[in-house]
Amino acid sequence: MARTFKYRLSGPFGGLAADLTGESRSLGTSEKPLLQIYRNVWLNPPAGINWRDSAWLSFGLSVHALELSATHPNGLIVEVTTLTFPLAHFRSELAALAMDGWIREEFDLPDRGLYAASRVGAGGYTFHWGEHSDPFSDEE
Repeated sequence: MARTFKYRLSGPFGGLAADLTGESRSLGTSEKPLLQIYRNVWLNPPAGINWRDSAWLSFGLSVHALELSATHPNGLIVEVTTLTFPLAHFRSELAALAMDGWIREEFDLPDRGLYAASRVGAGGYTFHWGEHSDPFSDEE
């Protein structure tokens, strides 16, 4: 059954928001999942999604993939049916934070340290990726 996770961060510029609706299921023998995240963990992103949002969804799932793979040895598909957001309160990184929150609630997994914070004085937001370096940075 599909379930919605609502990511919200209040901030001086109105904040950030994204709603992710998805469901998980075992990998069926005739299914053709779209994106392999790790071994037997797959992501089916919503149709027509922007490539950046899809990449960040993938990252949000990947931080939990090792544990999900171990607990679902026959395969797991996470299907995101919708990722909705107000354009004025969205950045692609929120797709990872919404996926992380959805996964943690769906499977009762621990917090991996992914979060956003308002940047006081300088405006904007900073994103923190737990033990992971900046996921799409060219720097090591």
